Amino acid sequence: MTAEALDTAAPNKAGQLLQVRRIWAEPEAVASPRGRQVLDRFPAAELIEVDSHWKIEELHGNAGNVDRWVRVKTEDLVMGVKKSLSARPNGRSADWIAPSLANGCAMACAYCYVPRRKGYANPITVFTNIDKIIGYLTRHIARQGPKAEPNQCDPLAWVYDIGENGDCSVDALVSDNVADLITAFRGQPGAKASFATKYVNRDLLGLDPQGRTRIRFSLMPEADSRLLDIRTSPIADRIAAIDDFVAAGYEVHLNFSPVVLRDGWLADWAELLRQVSDGTCAEFKAQAAAEVILLTHNRDLHEVNLGWHPKAEDVLWRPELQQAKRSESGGWNVRYRNNPKAEAVRQLRELIAAETPWLGIRYAF
Repeated sequence: MTAEALDTAAPNKAGQLLQVRRIWAEPEAVASPRGRQVLDRFPAAELIEVDSHWKIEELHGNAGNVDRWVRVKTEDLVMGVKKSLSARPNGRSADWIAPSLANGCAMACAYCYVPRRKGYANPITVFTNIDKIIGYLTRHIARQGPKAEPNQCDPLAWVYDIGENGDCSVDALVSDNVADLITAFRGQPGAKASFATKYVNRDLLGLDPQGRTRIRFSLMPEADSRLLDIRTSPIADRIAAIDDFVAAGYEVHLNFSPVVLRDGWLADWAELLRQVSDGTCAEFKAQAAAEVILLTHNRDLHEVNLGWHPKAEDVLWRPELQQAKRSESGGWNVRYRNNPKAEAVRQLRELIAAETPWLGIRYAF
């Protein structure tokens, strides 16, 4: 399957993004209240009980799924119980990475790092023991006490990234896990939830976060998004949603990620910044901040992409500009070489200062 065969436009309805035919589930997840809610949302799906959400031979590590990459994300859903609950220090997007509510995604961004861990298919795995996850986070926040001094994550609040391994806007189509977390953080004046998203889910507008949840809308030039952000909301729709989420009580930041270096990249980023500036209100600009992340790619994912979306690799795989680096998990990542990367960061910082002087940069690398 190639990108030409895919519908890369954003689905207008949840049913176009998720047409779940099979739910692979641990027995404990099936028996839980959250598990029953998920089953009720997809009543026509076949239930297949499995011993472990990590060990599903038909999904994980199955090379035959390369040519079914998008179909698996559309038609398969996994339910499990999150066994290990811990909050990892971060210091960039957030102070802490919260225990995952889910992992995997129904979208199919060509640069996504999550497939590196789960093999050839990474449909959404939703964790059903949300009560234990929220209980753990509540205790963790209490142990931190007041934030002693400002940092680039936030001047006052401890920030917890709740969506490191997926997209919470899409996860909210599957269960109430995201809604429950947003509600829980509403009662935590010393903390905030945070997640990046490429999908506009307007159902989230009714959750009344009261400033305790930060949404980071991921943006890139339209030309890059059409090629790389498969099955996501169009860039114009993401920009158009920003003011509505601010009005609904969310703190809204921008995630410029990944920045892909290719011919004409800087001019296209200038146009994107003008679109953001022209398309958003003063209330957003007064609280906005951005993070800038240049592309990190992966050798194994490069090989997978050649099987389903080779055109993406024309811009993602640039050996003349990239260098290999061993990841924390032992795989080989590729990043832009030090000098071109530093120059690109400098150029983009200057461009942001010129086109959107109201937009502070929390970090760039």
